Amino acid sequence: MNVLITGGAGFIGSNISDKYADEGHNVIIVDNLTNGNENNIKSSYKFYNKDIYKDDLEDIFQENTIDIVNHHAAQIDLRYSIKNPLFDAKINIEGSLKLLDLCIKYKVKKFIFASSGGSIYGEQKEFPASEEHIIAPISPYGITKSAIENYILFYNKFYGLNYIILRYSNAYGERQGSKGEAGVISIFCKNVLSNNPPVIFGNGLNTRDFVYVRDIVNANFLALSYNQNDIFNISSGKETNINNLADKIVANLKPGIVIKYEKEIEGEQRRSLLSNEKAKRLLKWIPQYSLKEGLELTCKWFKENTN
Repeated sequence: MNVLITGGAGFIGSNISDKYADEGHNVIIVDNLTNGNENNIKSSYKFYNKDIYKDDLEDIFQENTIDIVNHHAAQIDLRYSIKNPLFDAKINIEGSLKLLDLCIKYKVKKFIFASSGGSIYGEQKEFPASEEHIIAPISPYGITKSAIENYILFYNKFYGLNYIILRYSNAYGERQGSKGEAGVISIFCKNVLSNNPPVIFGNGLNTRDFVYVRDIVNANFLALSYNQNDIFNISSGKETNINNLADKIVANLKPGIVIKYEKEIEGEQRRSLLSNEKAKRLLKWIPQYSLKEGLELTCKWFKENTN
């Protein structure tokens, strides 16, 4: 199949691109390289250096028979979205609508969307949160993810566009940058390797559900052949507080570095824990990596790739 991956030079998108190519699919990437890295794009991939919001994307669909769109391009920085919600909405909502319109016009078979279970549920009422949990985001980033989900449901109802929505918990792993709502692990790794302390905002008791990138890649692979329209949490199903996370990273990289604490940032969830039971049952997806295993692989990668 011909698969268009938006944000395909980025952290998650590039790992998915490699998996799809390894499985025999033709990979087409659109990325403006704001967060992505051109070094992540293999020579066998067809690459368009374009912005999904600013640029005309129709030539991509005219030049290629796109079977599936895997949509990962986004303004990914939760904290920046709080400072500039208009910019966040322009890229995430308007850029996504342009893609959805083109999918209808060029008869794309399926739209796979990278949503954010780590932000759209807001301050959770239930732990772990299932896909039926109330949607109540507390950041503009989460609001845009929720809005795009609703637009996808609209395009399915009125135009018959097939879809799968994957709500990631907090992603981490190889190739992750230091920006974005799930970037705490990469930020800590880079700080420690630069002999700087990991900085925790607040008391460090906030929790997150960290899911390793290779498990996310497998979910996106299974989504290719899943024949229903559906929404899945993609998560570890385990809760880790930020103090414990920082301790693990320091122990992996440079034992003895002292953690630094600063004022809490408004607009961030206190607890996040997602149920992955639906994905296990229907998508036949099971996370393969524990946080310990994933952090060891991630820290190893940062050691080898940080100057």
